[in-house]
Amino acid sequence: MIKIYTSPSCSSCRKVKQWFKEQKIPYVEKNIFAATLNENELKEILMKSENGTEDIISSRSKIVKESGVDLESMTIKELIEFIRANPSALRRPIMVDDNKIQVGYNPEDIRVFIPRARRIAEWACQQCPKYTDCDYTQDEEA
Repeated sequence: MIKIYTSPSCSSCRKVKQWFKEQKIPYVEKNIFAATLNENELKEILMKSENGTEDIISSRSKIVKESGVDLESMTIKELIEFIRANPSALRRPIMVDDNKIQVGYNPEDIRVFIPRARRIAEWACQQCPKYTDCDYTQDEEA
């Protein structure tokens, strides 16, 4: 199941949720301000991020600037406690499934969450000479 970590005032979060609804891809929304993120969720996010804190923490966030923390020198435990105490430091939205993570709304990059079979069908349809007149979701009449 895809988890989307959001905040209520985030326009990118609204775009992501709308995109998932349009694609009919189920997800679970987790408002980062409504409930404290648990340690396992944060470990999962950190493990899947390619560039560690750079991918998920906004260095421009007020809390990061004002606290003067050195994120790179923190232990994993310290980092998790910092995020739990300061969820506004997280970039948003963060989408996580069993294998991957995507941070922010990018219309091209988010397509990795479309099920593989559907992506293959779309690609095959695009190869068809009738592609502009084709709707791959419906069967052609014989």
